[in-house]
Amino acid sequence: MSKFTIIVCDHIHQSGLELLKKASDIEMINLASLPKEELKKELHKADVVITRSSTDVDTSFLQAATKLRAVVRAGVGVDNVDIEQSSKCGVVVMNVPTANTIAAVELTCTHILSAIRNFPDANTQLKKERKWKREDWYGTELKGKKLGIIGFGNIGSRVGKRMKAFEMEVIAYDPYINPTKATDVGISYTKDFDEILKCDIITIHTPKNKETINMIDKAQIAKMKEGVILINCARGGLYNEEALKEALQSKKVRWAGIDVFTKEPAIDNPLLDLENLYVTPHIGANTLESQEKIAIEAAQAAIESARGSSFPNALNLPVKENEIPNAIKAYLELVQKMAFFAIQVNKNEVRSLKLEAEGEIKEYLSSLSTFALVGLLNATIGDKVNYVNAPYVAQERGIEIKLEGKESQSIFKNQITLKLLTQKGEFSISGAVFNENTPKIVAINHFTLEVEPQGRIILFRNNDKPGVIGFVGTTLAKHNINIADFRLGRYGKEALAVILVDDEVPNEVLKELSELEACLSIQYVVL
Repeated sequence: MSKFTIIVCDHIHQSGLELLKKASDIEMINLASLPKEELKKELHKADVVITRSSTDVDTSFLQAATKLRAVVRAGVGVDNVDIEQSSKCGVVVMNVPTANTIAAVELTCTHILSAIRNFPDANTQLKKERKWKREDWYGTELKGKKLGIIGFGNIGSRVGKRMKAFEMEVIAYDPYINPTKATDVGISYTKDFDEILKCDIITIHTPKNKETINMIDKAQIAKMKEGVILINCARGGLYNEEALKEALQSKKVRWAGIDVFTKEPAIDNPLLDLENLYVTPHIGANTLESQEKIAIEAAQAAIESARGSSFPNALNLPVKENEIPNAIKAYLELVQKMAFFAIQVNKNEVRSLKLEAEGEIKEYLSSLSTFALVGLLNATIGDKVNYVNAPYVAQERGIEIKLEGKESQSIFKNQITLKLLTQKGEFSISGAVFNENTPKIVAINHFTLEVEPQGRIILFRNNDKPGVIGFVGTTLAKHNINIADFRLGRYGKEALAVILVDDEVPNEVLKELSELEACLSIQYVVL
């Protein structure tokens, strides 16, 4: 069996490396310690690379990586990745946007508390200077103060909820969210940016782009109240550093807590000379828990993109990010995995692909069909298939595409059904997204069940009679194959077991399972 090659360009947590090593169809090459010029000499081997901030994915990098299909940035920021050039080369760029969420949230809260009570300086005076001068350290209380949050996404929203526990009045500004996301948790929402500028403490949690660079400059600071506290644990450059310096010197800004800078490492930044500034060296993601999560999610994304089953959190897709709600984005990933799943079950020439979308997702059928085609074609051809050329490749192969949108007729607000017609017959699979970001398969042909589409999956269809489940479990145990999850659907006198396993399933094990008298069919899928 040919293997996909994943090159790790920068250091990640050992858990991510172990996940890559465990995948039987992946060859992992860890070159994190190699000098960057030496690294480029090895990139021609890579189907997928995993990077952090130390490796620049620029034109020379992409030219060296001649068969590259995806870049996984193990973290949130992609400042070091040339996304436009990657797109021209047909390379999908992904990040890991939520694994460090709690770490960044808690660091933000730490900066707020440090600024309000002067903890770092009080600590230094007592420990370093051995002075006991309580009168130097009169702070203020959070209770009753106004906190303005710019950007109410994964991090900003969680900061708001935690600060509510301090009995603060919290106000959110984010033109890209539904206001109920804030108001449903007791947080005020405003479309007037000046309302944020009137707050006692302001924290910013936006991405870095043309719209947000220098979002807080001299003009905005001039509108703030005297003695405001400013926090930035998001991206460097959201606050104009020269304007911030002047405001700190004049005490217009009483304190600032900064984790990120325009240019890093920031060891010579003039802001460091100011006494009313607390700083940390870009450690928003630096917790043991978040580093492990980042590595695991990056490794999983690299494996899935190498296989072509999905490209989680892709940043250069043929959809406009701000125009698609988060719940809909999850359906894009889901439908790609469903198509990848379906073609592995029906290994035959594809005649047609039909998508039925129920609910509000029917408005996005065109994008859904593109993602489905990428999943379908990546599983069947060796050429590079991406979100730009997939429809043309499908047309060349004579695959008929049928799209149907309708009002929701199921128990789910939104549901997508994919029907694949091959020479073998029709195969149907349906999926829905739970809690906005948990995709699940909810039906396979006539069988209703719920299972997350990830990892190694055995589909065992049988006559519904006693003893079958026990036989399957015993057989897998005999071969040291651990069952991670077991879901059962029943229809008439038949049953379908969908079994998620932790270990590779050899063909001889599948053959042994198929020899059970009650077995009607067995398939093995890897997502």
